[in-house]
Amino acid sequence: MRFGYWLPVFGGWLRNVPDEGMDASWPYVQRLARRSEEIGFDLTLIAELFLNDIKGIEAPALDAWSTAAALAAVTHRLELMVAVRPTFHHPATLAKQAANIDRISNGRLSLNVVSSWWKDEARRYGSQFDEHDDRYARTSEWLEVLRGAWSQRSTTYRGRYYQVEDLVVEPKPVSSFARPHPVLYAGGESEAARTLISNKCDAYVMHGDPPERIAPKVADMQERRARAGLAPMRCGMAAYVIVRDSEAEAQRELTRITNVQPGSPGFGNYQDWIANTQLDQQVSLQDYSVSNRGLRANLVGTAEQVAERIRAYEHAGVDLLLLQCSPQLEEMERFAETVIPLVRGRVANAA
Repeated sequence: MRFGYWLPVFGGWLRNVPDEGMDASWPYVQRLARRSEEIGFDLTLIAELFLNDIKGIEAPALDAWSTAAALAAVTHRLELMVAVRPTFHHPATLAKQAANIDRISNGRLSLNVVSSWWKDEARRYGSQFDEHDDRYARTSEWLEVLRGAWSQRSTTYRGRYYQVEDLVVEPKPVSSFARPHPVLYAGGESEAARTLISNKCDAYVMHGDPPERIAPKVADMQERRARAGLAPMRCGMAAYVIVRDSEAEAQRELTRITNVQPGSPGFGNYQDWIANTQLDQQVSLQDYSVSNRGLRANLVGTAEQVAERIRAYEHAGVDLLLLQCSPQLEEMERFAETVIPLVRGRVANAA
């Protein structure tokens, strides 16, 4: 199991706690990223929204790509998974920018390709907003241009959404047999999303759910890959984690963070998200207390209880957890000290 975490570019994850003690600022995220390498984390996901989905649209939110470029220069081991939304980035220019950041990081960049869902953000930033299946059709073309730019001396592409002529991207990203280009992650639960991801991406990332719901999703994606004659996919999952000395303490913290009410910052965005996505199950307002259904992973309890649940996800086929917690640095320190040794110790002994 690899352990990743969401970089708190929005200043936190809780929609009912105004100040979580982690500013949306370069000093904080730099300190967090550098410390995370030291304590055993493998990856950070740098989300991309130009407006703050968590604390309200007028609150600060860091830009994903300039933050990633800066982190590439001050970290040494951490994989930098940067979210990118095709409606906001032309694939030719993004291919160039990403290749440059990948070189700065010595091959540590990866992409989380996100088909945009926030209609109001697109309106405010003057961007195209496509309906659901059209978003995935656009993303499919976007990936064709991107991969062509990274793999060919020059590439020409003429599609419905994108056209490039004799495109040259040099230098290209760092390349090896195991990693011919930056890893392309993507998530989605609709048929359009799963078809696209299984054919054109390298890794599948899922919202939080119990292991018995995750295992069939992993199996479905691996079966799609096998039918297409492609290598097995990596599979990651979002999760919110609460580790305490006793289960009662953990449950008290869970109660504290889940009392989101209509009128809270981000509640309107919740309604926008529900209206513009196609999820395979209903999402409650309590689920929306933290993003990406992270609480459904049930990583809440003592270190031993959380480690045991993580092993269940390993058995279900998950090889990457993308964690959120609050306050991020302090809780990641606790997780690294108490949970990671239990999980990795069990794996090492089994081997």
